[in-house]
Amino acid sequence: MRPAHPTEQAVGMEHYVSETDGVGGRLREDDDHFRVRELERFDTEPIDAPTDAYPHLVVRATLRGWDTNDFASRLSDALGCSRERVNWAGTKDKYAVTTQLFSVYGADPADLPEIDGVEIEVVGRAGRSLEFGDLAGNAFELVVSDPERPENAVAITDELRAFGGLEDGESTVSIGVPNFFGQQRFGSRRPVTHEVGLAIARGDWEGAVMAYLGNPTDAEPESTQEARAFVEETRDWQAALERVPNRLRYERSMIHALAERDGDPGPEAFRAALERVPSNLQRLFVHAAQSYAFNLMLSERLERGLPFDRPVAGDVVCFSDTDAPAGLELPDTDRLQRVDERRLDSVTRHCERGRAFVTAPLVGTETELADGEQGEIERDVLDDLGLSPADFDLPGEFGSTGTRRAMLLRTDLRLEAEPLSLAFALPKGSYATVVCREYLKVDPVALG
Repeated sequence: MRPAHPTEQAVGMEHYVSETDGVGGRLREDDDHFRVRELERFDTEPIDAPTDAYPHLVVRATLRGWDTNDFASRLSDALGCSRERVNWAGTKDKYAVTTQLFSVYGADPADLPEIDGVEIEVVGRAGRSLEFGDLAGNAFELVVSDPERPENAVAITDELRAFGGLEDGESTVSIGVPNFFGQQRFGSRRPVTHEVGLAIARGDWEGAVMAYLGNPTDAEPESTQEARAFVEETRDWQAALERVPNRLRYERSMIHALAERDGDPGPEAFRAALERVPSNLQRLFVHAAQSYAFNLMLSERLERGLPFDRPVAGDVVCFSDTDAPAGLELPDTDRLQRVDERRLDSVTRHCERGRAFVTAPLVGTETELADGEQGEIERDVLDDLGLSPADFDLPGEFGSTGTRRAMLLRTDLRLEAEPLSLAFALPKGSYATVVCREYLKVDPVALG
């Protein structure tokens, strides 16, 4: 196996599964070079449906250079309504062209604004708002700029097909990669989110706060590095407020909380500081710790040479979602089965046909670890991290019951040579960068 980039190893992605040198280059040279389209899974009624029964207007927006949250705020301002009335199924990147659904409570199509860089299409009405996760997945069209070895893309594709692929199609080939959590999960330029979550799970509230406030990195402006170093060295919260830039609003919220309780260095003061940040960020801390452990488990399975596309005795598999859109493999982690020797052959056939998937845990209080060699991997990783499922019995937004996640990410790939481009679809929660990293093999910063 080929060692991954050191920045990826720091978040548990320790290997590439393809040995061929990467094509090099970078993504997102232009917004048009990174296109994302939601694979929708949300039922709507005709636009003339009664608004008392279907009060939510659903639109499909194509955004160029817009962050999802910023667009939602701009849309609500233009409609003269609360930002809370605008909802969507998945957050997308700013430096891209993205197509996604939004719902707006009480809106009329005639009131929809014209916004630079945005195309809005009315889809229909719905009886409820969109919720996060109301999509099946995303389709990507990505251009690699300035590749150094574009000819290597074919050999890499052959290796990925061998790792986990199915049969070739007329214009596509099926490939497989480990279903790692990508760099964005941990912070693309400052990957510390999982360190915060690990400290929380260990009950080290002070360590969690300092992991977030400190840890200066070269990727940040010099003033930010100096401010983080000052916080680490002095823990003078009042003075820190004068040094930490206003743009670091979450850090400042934590520091304000600590300044208010200056002289109280106990764990409750640090926990209160963490609770000052938005609830979704509180959850993200713990989710990142779970994701880091998951990545380590996949890396260890690779080290041991165990298959990803079929089970071994002791594995836990999930089955496919029968309502998935055509051409998209969508694991249903609510349907789990432990594989013993008696079931091994039948479950293997299901995996070969894309009807079942080998899983690893996102550890939480209700996690039941696998048996056999995969069970050894899961227990060893948790032991090395000083964690157990019971550690995720945490207060408020920090707690997690856990789930399982498919180890193999398999997709149909369309590869174009000029310009070098990749087109594929992934289920929600999977990262385009874990496909692209195998092809480019560069610093993750170049992947966006």
